[in-house]
Amino acid sequence: QVQLVESGGGLVQPGGSLRLSCAASGSIFAINAMGWYRQAPGKQRELVATITSGGSTNVGDSVKGRFTISRDNAQKVSLQMNSLKPEDTAVYYCNAYDYLHDYWGQGTQVTVSS
Repeated sequence: QVQLVESGGGLVQPGGSLRLSCAASGSIFAINAMGWYRQAPGKQRELVATITSGGSTNVGDSVKGRFTISRDNAQKVSLQMNSLKPEDTAVYYCNAYDYLHDYWGQGTQVTVSS
């Protein structure tokens, strides 16, 4: 089992920046990839960015060039979000994958509004 705890969400003006962090605990040795997904009201959950234990990244088209994912260590991943837009408003969920299971955090709200 893996437990995930997100932090760093909040309210920011358009064009601003936020940094999200996710800390994993439990069976972290089995984690192959960690990342972020988001879900806006009335929409399906979508990929934001993921990073494997080897450092390979996959970034969603809607955030390419603005968001950067990094893996600080085996149990922590961060998402630097720059040039935020109102359409980035969503609940952001941390995800961890160990080849057998997907684990999810509780989610953190990001609101981009003036």
